[in-house]
Amino acid sequence: MSKRFPVKPAHPERICWGCDRYCAADSMMCGNGSVATLHPSELFGADWESWGTHPQPPAGASDETVPVQRAVAGTEPPLEQ
Repeated sequence: MSKRFPVKPAHPERICWGCDRYCAADSMMCGNGSVATLHPSELFGADWESWGTHPQPPAGASDETVPVQRAVAGTEPPLEQ
């Protein structure tokens, strides 16, 4: 069983995030390459966890598709069939 993934670690630069061992960045046991894998907060910023949770309708979408996408996103009640 894998460990829970830390969402906001105190010092993400000190750990390799490439596997479930979470080795120190300067002494990796798994041999996961020569460089430690970065935490998503180091790559994408502090708001990385909220990416993709609020889908937006594509630009130029017709009026027929927008209500369906809003219903799927949970911002509008589903359409009656």
